[in-house]
Amino acid sequence: MLDIGGSELLVIGIVALIVIGPKDLPEMFRTLGRFTARARGMAREFSRAMEAAADEAGVKDVAKDIKDATSARSMGLDSMKDAARKFENWDPLKASKPAPAKPVVAVGPKPATPAAGTVAVDAPPAVPTPPAEAKPMGPATAALSEARAAKRAAARAAVAEAAADTTKGDA
Repeated sequence: MLDIGGSELLVIGIVALIVIGPKDLPEMFRTLGRFTARARGMAREFSRAMEAAADEAGVKDVAKDIKDATSARSMGLDSMKDAARKFENWDPLKASKPAPAKPVVAVGPKPATPAAGTVAVDAPPAVPTPPAEAKPMGPATAALSEARAAKRAAARAAVAEAAADTTKGDA
């Protein structure tokens, strides 16, 4: 309300002591205290009267109706939030229903054996086949794994073809 600090109150007290005098100063402070208590009481009573008038007019009901009308639940956004939460918590590596384990077969060209008198080119290491006890994958993860295996096989074929072209050029 009033922005009065400690130093301002000290200056006011010293001026009041000089102007009013030490005899009448305690009585003045009592009167001032009573006045501020009455002012606060009147402000509290006014606030209560305004709240009661608002209740009678139905302002709280209207505010509640507006709040309900704009709530996420009434707009159907709660189901949207649930769907978003499920999507955020979804882990593609964990299948909701474990699929039957498929045997993993390495796809790719057969390693070429160098012909007699040719120089062997270092081929990329073969893709290790996972053990038979591999965790079952969901359909999306299995498709991704197959696509990666196909890319690796194509890269190996390109390297083998490049090596074959190099050995033909030397001969």
